[in-house]
Amino acid sequence: MKVELHCHTNISDCPLSIEEVLSLAFAQDVSHLAVTNHDTTKGLKEAIKLGEQLGIEVIPGIEISGYDFERNRRVHILGYFIEPGHHAIEAVCQPLVEQRHQASKEMVERLISAGYNINWQRCLDIADGGTGVYKQHIMQALIEANYTDSIYGSLYKKIFNRGQNGEQPGIAFIPMKYIDAKTAVKTILEAGGVPVLAHPGQYGNFEMVPGLVKAGLQGIEVWHPLHNKMHENQAKMIANKFHLVMTGGADFHGAYGEKLVLLGSKSPGIEAVHELKSRKKMLNR
Repeated sequence: MKVELHCHTNISDCPLSIEEVLSLAFAQDVSHLAVTNHDTTKGLKEAIKLGEQLGIEVIPGIEISGYDFERNRRVHILGYFIEPGHHAIEAVCQPLVEQRHQASKEMVERLISAGYNINWQRCLDIADGGTGVYKQHIMQALIEANYTDSIYGSLYKKIFNRGQNGEQPGIAFIPMKYIDAKTAVKTILEAGGVPVLAHPGQYGNFEMVPGLVKAGLQGIEVWHPLHNKMHENQAKMIANKFHLVMTGGADFHGAYGEKLVLLGSKSPGIEAVHELKSRKKMLNR
């Protein structure tokens, strides 16, 4: 069995629809697929039904955008087996969705003012069917206008640069006001789900694990396309220390991904699914 525990669709920042992603999963012999769009549970019920028709178990999931305010770092928390549309998720995530969409509109306005020949309506069209416009949709509009030939390249770094290490922020960089990552963990628990720390090596989140465990963290993503062996080994060590479920996934974004990886290519195996289900039962007694 091939397992994919980190996958996005066009409801957030992947160009492929749920139907297209599930067709890919079927073609690639994926038996268990977690749909983990950013800050939304939109489309999960439909995905579960379609998965049943294809013989794929769709795990209802989410990836909540959090923050470590002590260390000033982004922190993403995955939630597995959550209740789609749960009020706790909606209360925390809908403001994030609206804020991101509004920030993207301002980004486009700044780019237009700087002389880039793109328009907001085209970005809306590219993001159609999702929860709003992401930077990837803006980059797609820039590709169509012949300013670049890739999503993640020199132009992306230039206009969206966060201004770290003494650098000037890019002209289209607008900071988001994220929620505390511990709040994200608690929210997933309230929605009946199992919270897991996503790609800690990518954002340097290992130091926050003890605090997240106190908040109720149940797992850590060990295998990820942007993790090296050192990240994997550190995640495994922490998982053993705090008795966390070891998960992994492709973090699939299709053509919008930083690395083009196949569904199930970073699979932790069916054992991780069984462990997540076991934790869910334990948490919801």
